[in-house]
Amino acid sequence: MDTKSVSSSIYTGRFAPSPTGPLHMGSLVAAMASYLDAKAHDGLWLLRIEDLDFDRNVKGAAQEILKSLQRCGMKNDGEVSWQSQRQHLYEAAMQQLDTHVYSCACSRKEIADSRLRMGEAASQVYPGTCRNGIAAGKAPRAWRLRLPEIPHEIIQFNDRYCGLQTQDITAEVGDFVLKRADGFWAYQLAVVVDDAAQGITHIVRGADLIDSTARQIFLQKLLGLATPAYLHVPVVLNEYGEKLSKQTGALAFDRGDNDLLREALIPAADFLELKLEGNASSIAAFWDKAIIAWRNKLHVMPI
Repeated sequence: MDTKSVSSSIYTGRFAPSPTGPLHMGSLVAAMASYLDAKAHDGLWLLRIEDLDFDRNVKGAAQEILKSLQRCGMKNDGEVSWQSQRQHLYEAAMQQLDTHVYSCACSRKEIADSRLRMGEAASQVYPGTCRNGIAAGKAPRAWRLRLPEIPHEIIQFNDRYCGLQTQDITAEVGDFVLKRADGFWAYQLAVVVDDAAQGITHIVRGADLIDSTARQIFLQKLLGLATPAYLHVPVVLNEYGEKLSKQTGALAFDRGDNDLLREALIPAADFLELKLEGNASSIAAFWDKAIIAWRNKLHVMPI
């Protein structure tokens, strides 16, 4: 399936961090890319705090994230949105999906064991165990989206950075979770609902999320929502070749008293291979130069 992208004269982008700790250099790069793309298009840049994973949220982290972004000169256009305050929207979307959703009693171990028996040790594709009903004596744990089997659901989209992408989500993903066993809403559903509710026309984020895009486009199709334009930038790696993240011990880039221009913003721009003309003497001057550099790099014309 080839998807139809949003066509609008009003560019609306967003940055959507999770409050599981302070922003590190990897998340700064993603924030910078989304901010630059919005401003290069003379568009809007919104902030959304993705705080649905309540077990992992760190007290005060959201406020620190917002403070760091402001210190870096990235000011959002409008009020900050909080996923924890939007759960009624996810429930409404689940009701709209209706027969496309079914309950699942499988644990992660049971799914892995099932794939091992089928000779696919490396795969975590859901084998469809509960598609036709839960086995006697088992209780529902999660809710899954039923994918077409004949023919397979093949999603194709053109990423503005990575080029043409194609994924057979039936074969490569399988029926995926919309509401988890712990009762929390899954990322795939929440992000689709939120982007539509906020009128997001362009999504700029790290390449680690490019694999999620086909699932999100399929959900947009089922819910009758427009598909934004996508751009996935490279992720920052640590010395071991792992994605820089809180799980791999990434440190906060904003320590409160450091020179953010020299120690964070310029290195992030260097990672994105932006060619800044001349020296930036202030954070405001940095953004003026960085926006021009982004336009030149991606051949962006202001709307």
